[in-house]
Amino acid sequence: MEKINAVITGVGGYVPDYVLTNDELARMVDTNDEWIMTRIGVKERRILNEEGLGTSYMARKAAKQLMKKTNSNPDDIDAIIVATTTPDYHFPSTASILCDKLGLRNAYAMDLQAACCGFLYGLETAASMIVSGRHKKVILVGADKMSSMVDYTDRATCPIFGDGAAAVMLEATTEEFGVIDSILRTDGKGLPFLHMKAGGSVCPPSYFTVDNKMHYIHQEGRTVFKYAVSNMSNVTAQIAERNNLNKDNIAWIVPHQANLRIIDAVAQRLEIPMEHVMINIQRYGNTSAGTLPLCLWDFESQLRKGDNMIFTAFGAGFTWGAIYVKWGYDGNA
Repeated sequence: MEKINAVITGVGGYVPDYVLTNDELARMVDTNDEWIMTRIGVKERRILNEEGLGTSYMARKAAKQLMKKTNSNPDDIDAIIVATTTPDYHFPSTASILCDKLGLRNAYAMDLQAACCGFLYGLETAASMIVSGRHKKVILVGADKMSSMVDYTDRATCPIFGDGAAAVMLEATTEEFGVIDSILRTDGKGLPFLHMKAGGSVCPPSYFTVDNKMHYIHQEGRTVFKYAVSNMSNVTAQIAERNNLNKDNIAWIVPHQANLRIIDAVAQRLEIPMEHVMINIQRYGNTSAGTLPLCLWDFESQLRKGDNMIFTAFGAGFTWGAIYVKWGYDGNA
């Protein structure tokens, strides 16, 4: 029996229309464009500000575009995974909402929560489902409405985040393309440094938690930055070494878009020139699970069949990792 690989066969994406610029943000909180660009690298971010719309709206837009681009029959989709930290509801899953909106009658659906590393973990999960031989087509969506849990009076966090979604189709192939190798890690000691204090079963919502702004992102930036630089740099170097990848044969680094200085550090570790690193943080900010697939969406036209790519991310948990992908098709120029 021929070996089965899981290959990405298409990308779809969506970002909201509303653009929140640094200048507008400076009128909301004590910050300015120079401070944000120097420390983070974000020029603007997209915000889903229409009342009553959540993560599933953006995910549906991205997935519909994906299905149209890949000429996919809804009845042929075996499963859909949504990587998100901002689900529409505690339950049911955002993926189950998508199942209905997309008319997927034969698919099962689930959410995956690994914070900013969600899409990376989801890619390994979906690929394993394909490689098992029991699934032929799996949709993986990375989507987050980060504005729903950002405190716009907190100058340390509010410039970082934006809203967005993107989706990929994974299919079975016997060619030597697709998801080749992965290294994924978790260190639960990261809890104190990046979390939301209330809203879960440990500290349910109450007047006290709302009054004390406990439903927003809490981040100790210096600590998170240090761990992100170290772990993303180390894991990309590890996966490159064990797959004989180097600056001469890596076509693209696809890094989580959390901070431009972190991205620079990862590229320097592998001696990869910045023109081979996917960067769109200046346009979208950190969309959490949406960053990696949004990079693919933006850069798809530049991708060529056989390109060696390393995906890497770091998120709350702490969660981090790297995945080696050999790209499976030529993007439309």
